[in-house]
Amino acid sequence: MPREFHRSRRVEDAIQRILSEALGGHVRDPRLSGVAITHVSASRDLSVARIYYSTLAGEPPGPEVQPAFEAASGFLRGIVARELQLRQVPELRFFADQALERARTLEKLIDKAIRQGQGGPPEPGHGTGND
Repeated sequence: MPREFHRSRRVEDAIQRILSEALGGHVRDPRLSGVAITHVSASRDLSVARIYYSTLAGEPPGPEVQPAFEAASGFLRGIVARELQLRQVPELRFFADQALERARTLEKLIDKAIRQGQGGPPEPGHGTGND
């Protein structure tokens, strides 16, 4: 079982590297310029690879990026097939990476809580001297 995990991790890393290189040099679709592969997650049997992407500018990807990846998926899968020595090349499924967006939301919530905490009364038992 652990060997299977290491193999899938190596395949995920290789797919991320291959697709990143392809986006940098082989893909000519202007809708995919400025897009980076952030993470790859493969199923245990390596039949499906979930590819997560974001923009290099850190902004949420535009609505044109997903259809561009869907249109290029066969081409990109062919590149992966040429580079990897696998019996079956995983189906590539593309998803916008929401991690940066979630981090920004959490940061805003933390900042808001800090601002509210500075002006509000202290919590009972904290800093009142009555402990």
